[in-house]
Amino acid sequence: MCGLIGQSSSRYGAMIGVGGIGAGILFSLDGNQDLGRNESRGGRLLDSRDYCKLHIISHFLAVFAGATSEGRPFHVLPIGKVGQDASGDRLLAEMKGAGMDCRFVEAIADLPTLFAVCYQFPDGAGGNLTPTNAAPSQLNETDLDHAQELLEAYGSKAIALAAPEVPLGIRDSLLRRATTMGAYRVASFIPGEMADAKRIGMLERVDLLAINEDEATALTGVPYSVSDPHPLLKACADFVRSCQPSMRVLLSLGRGGVYGFEKGRWVQVKAWNLPVSSTAGAGDTLLGSILACLAAGWPFLPAENTSTGVLRSALEFGNLAAGLSVGSPHTIDPGLNLERIRAFAVEHGLTLG
Repeated sequence: MCGLIGQSSSRYGAMIGVGGIGAGILFSLDGNQDLGRNESRGGRLLDSRDYCKLHIISHFLAVFAGATSEGRPFHVLPIGKVGQDASGDRLLAEMKGAGMDCRFVEAIADLPTLFAVCYQFPDGAGGNLTPTNAAPSQLNETDLDHAQELLEAYGSKAIALAAPEVPLGIRDSLLRRATTMGAYRVASFIPGEMADAKRIGMLERVDLLAINEDEATALTGVPYSVSDPHPLLKACADFVRSCQPSMRVLLSLGRGGVYGFEKGRWVQVKAWNLPVSSTAGAGDTLLGSILACLAAGWPFLPAENTSTGVLRSALEFGNLAAGLSVGSPHTIDPGLNLERIRAFAVEHGLTLG
């Protein structure tokens, strides 16, 4: 199946990224109240396959861009570590099957493959518990050195992705190397990392920042209000202007839709009203889909005079992909591909720009 990128032309030719590679389980919790420090809470263990951030983002970038392990027409190169165990073997096989070049994913003997516990409240909100002493914690500068030659070869045609679940310093090192090479720099953070990322100036080395409402609040100190998101949007825009004026922001607000910021302009794309099995992984699906569109040369935001019924921007395409993904119990929906996007578009009278 072909992807968004043709054989002869694209804006970017490769994604080289770091982040977590692992598996997990998903609990559906009883009750919408926040978890307490000393609380025991009941819930249902769901029949779901959970994956970590680098894997999810890379998967949908590979699927929608039309990646192959030989790098034609787009090359997806994750850098990470798994354990020498059954889980690591399965994940590597799945990544290769999606078209990723896994030469920089190392299986190590002394630590297990990362295994997270994801939880979801009845209202769709949720989070996860991710071990910091699994295989991805051992990612180091030598691993980046192994990929340096390819980063240099692609240069400004490379997307450098710094995703959570590996040490913050390694992610910053990749962004520094990418800056030197003129690559397009993409990053996301969990809320607890935001203060350190700001302190070391990491956000100054980001071209596209992907965050949700909790991460945006950690970035700005302004809480998100469902009834009035504008104070948070203004605070994010003010931060961008003071930190990295050319930065784009991808802000995912769940049922509030997604917002994209570029050159002083916020654009909202409303969430699709589609059946929901699990929202876990939707934000990473959104980002991977958007990166595929950017690699193909699509604009990040829709033009101000965009016709209704035509998906012409990365933000719109990513929002649709994320909306479809929540119908799956798995954080990587195995049936979500470009053919399904096109079929959905035809069924609903939409055209892919």
